[in-house]
Amino acid sequence: MSDIVNKVKDFVIEKCEQHKTNPKFGHYDYWNDHIKRVAYHAVALAEQYGADVEIVELGALLHDISMPSEYGSRNEHHIFSAEMAEQLLTDLGYPNDRVERVKQCVFNHPNKIKHLRETIEEYCVSDADALAHFERVPSLFSLAFNIVGMNLEDGREYVKNKLQNDYNGLSDKTKQAYQAKYETMMNAVFVE
Repeated sequence: MSDIVNKVKDFVIEKCEQHKTNPKFGHYDYWNDHIKRVAYHAVALAEQYGADVEIVELGALLHDISMPSEYGSRNEHHIFSAEMAEQLLTDLGYPNDRVERVKQCVFNHPNKIKHLRETIEEYCVSDADALAHFERVPSLFSLAFNIVGMNLEDGREYVKNKLQNDYNGLSDKTKQAYQAKYETMMNAVFVE
């Protein structure tokens, strides 16, 4: 792991630890329940697909940084997280061309703007985000019920739609590799 990755990881963990103390967000452990898993999958995908591992790892670490930092709105977290990523990496002296590549990974990770993705690095971060959701389905239910305050049926539909959208937003290669696992999970969790 490079020095820049270590510094960014320390920054992200610090923000996540601060966020855990906020009862407004249910003391959510953003690091252990999400970001750490995204980084793990992103690096694995980068190695598998021949992407720039450092760019992908930084993008994965910073893809949601505005949320545990409690900066900006949740619906536009990709915009605020990209701003924060740019500022942090610039402050750390990371080369401008590489800052832009990380920023694009962060900005383009949500499925609602998947049409903007252009690089394999952007796909690795976005795919890793979805894979982390597949592993942490209880966290999505916690978000729906405890943070957003949905009732049982609305929360169930929210999580189901979130997972379906995540799967549909995967790159073709990752979608093919995870199809059986996704179908098994959906059939087990959402019995009709």
